[in-house]
Order: sequence, then C-alpha cells, then structure tokens
Amino acid sequence: MNDERKHGGAPLGPPAVVVMGVAGCGKSAIGARLAARLGYRFIEGDRLHPPENVARMSSGLPLTDQLRRGWLDRIGEEMAASGSAGEGVIAACSALKRIYRDRLRMRMPGTLFVYLRIDPETARRRVAGRAGHFMPASLVDSQFADLQPPEPDENALTLDGALPVKELVEQAARAVAARGGARGSFAGEGA
Repeated sequence: MNDERKHGGAPLGPPAVVVMGVAGCGKSAIGARLAARLGYRFIEGDRLHPPENVARMSSGLPLTDQLRRGWLDRIGEEMAASGSAGEGVIAACSALKRIYRDRLRMRMPGTLFVYLRIDPETARRRVAGRAGHFMPASLVDSQFADLQPPEPDENALTLDGALPVKELVEQAARAVAARGGARGSFAGEGA
C-alpha cells in the first residue's frame, strides 16, 4: 500500500482495524478471521493485559480508565509496529469509550473501528458459556455502563454482532476494501 494514496483527504498507509465492543460480542473470532482473510497481522488485545488487570477482572472487579491506559498503549504500539513494517493489522480490543479509541488513534491515525453491537443478555450468555477466559459474566453490565458507541465523526462501522461470523467478516472486509485497505481483489475470496 502506497502512503501517497489518499482517502477522504488523509494519507493511507498500511490498513489498521480495531474490532471493538463489549465482552462476548465476537471481537476475537471476527478479528482473527478477518485478518486471515485479508492477510493482515492479528493482535489479540486480551493477551496484552498486564497480570494486574487480569487478576482484577478475574476477581470480578472492572478496570478503571487508569488501568486501561497502559494496556491501550501496548495495543497501539503493536499496531504502530505493524504499520511501520508495512503490514496491515487487525486488533481485537473492547475500545469501549471514545477516549480509548482516541488513545489508539494517537498511535495509529486512520484506524477503522468495527463495532460489533450486541444486547446485554446476549453478551451475558456468551461470556457465561466460554471456557478458560479470565472475564466473568458478572462484569458484562460494567462494560455496557462504560460503552460509548462510535460517533458519526469517527472512522467506524457498526455491525449487528448477532449475525453469523461469516457474514460479519464479509461486511467488515467490504468496509476495509472501500477504505482502500484491500490487498488485491476480493473477487472469489471466501470468508
């Protein structure tokens, strides 16, 4: 991808996408499949939490803005490293508040946020049903309390997180392509 190409007046470098939303919305599943489809690097944001954050959430306590800062910086640094290496990158990160998205954009301007919108009951059911994850279903309500969906002036796409994974990956891939981030053609590619 050539940085000289423009979209909406902003230079386009290697594409950066954050798949965002509350716990249980499908960030990791959609992000990993989208990255595989596009040939981009995938960053699992949950793996970048410091041990203190994981211990806090495991005990049923939500993270504060202060506790999220270092974690968001690590994700942003990883995304920026991929961009500097000339590779597209997709990260799974809750990015619940605008200030969190702004913090990520400081490291990787032009990031596309793909917001997977789901309702609280679906989130609770999905989180309760997953094995081996540190986040308990009891924290779902705190996620919705913090959630600030992307605003119209943000580079964001809102998708119905209840749709099948294949359909969500397809919609997200089309959005990346429309913003000039497709490598090659999508013709004939499967989800």
